[in-house]
Amino acid sequence: MLQALAQASAEQCAGYGTDRQTARAVALIRNAVAQPQADVHLLVGGTQTNLIVISAFLRPHQAVIAVEAGHIATHETGAIEATGHKVLTVLGLHDKLTPALLQPVLAVHSNEHMVQPRLVYISDSTESGTIYTRAELEALSRFCRERDLLLYLDGARLAAALTANGNDLDLPTIAALTDAFYIGGTKNGVLLGEALVVIHPVLQADLRYLIKQRGALLAKGMVLSAQFATLFEDGLFFELAAHANAMAQRLRAGLLAAGVEFTSNSPTNQQFVAVTATSPQV
Repeated sequence: MLQALAQASAEQCAGYGTDRQTARAVALIRNAVAQPQADVHLLVGGTQTNLIVISAFLRPHQAVIAVEAGHIATHETGAIEATGHKVLTVLGLHDKLTPALLQPVLAVHSNEHMVQPRLVYISDSTESGTIYTRAELEALSRFCRERDLLLYLDGARLAAALTANGNDLDLPTIAALTDAFYIGGTKNGVLLGEALVVIHPVLQADLRYLIKQRGALLAKGMVLSAQFATLFEDGLFFELAAHANAMAQRLRAGLLAAGVEFTSNSPTNQQFVAVTATSPQV
């Protein structure tokens, strides 16, 4: 990454994501997700990306549904609510949403005296390190499309999910089943950056205006694009995540053998140890 940044800094680059490096990174990402018409924007961080997406996609009276442990509901300092949109939370199944969990929310919010649920927010991997299966994502996608709901996937740890044991999803499938998602770089080897991928053509309109309005249109866009081009040009995106997962599972196995307990069965590099006063010393 540092080498890629050093090389990019030696070039004379146009600003605000109009440079050659950004065009190259966008092309590589479109190819990786098998969506040549996808709208791709490189942003700095996850909270910023979620805020831009949700505020852009929703009308003033609309709300987003998430699990109680969802990042937008717990670790974003009310960023979504600060834009005027309510976050409707439900207790997830292993921190995942299902159609059965969504249906009661829609039933309760059925008239103009309450906010209108419009966007479903999920994460892969989740805040506890669990991952969605293809069947689960297909069921969610079908449910959302039948009810005119938008499906947005927070991919801060998407690389870890896609390289985890038991995963049967890939980037093209996620792109086909969601309206928008982002590919996390910050938690997968880059210094900073996330790649927002918007599939739904209606949602693509004027995004650069909205990104700029939120202070997220980076003047030196090559800082992000040089890193994402490096991630996607030769499989480094998956290589880094697979290594992180393998090392985490090695650590987990050793701790389990020593009698340490974990709070979730995570196949990713997120591992949560249950530490008490009586926990064994390792």
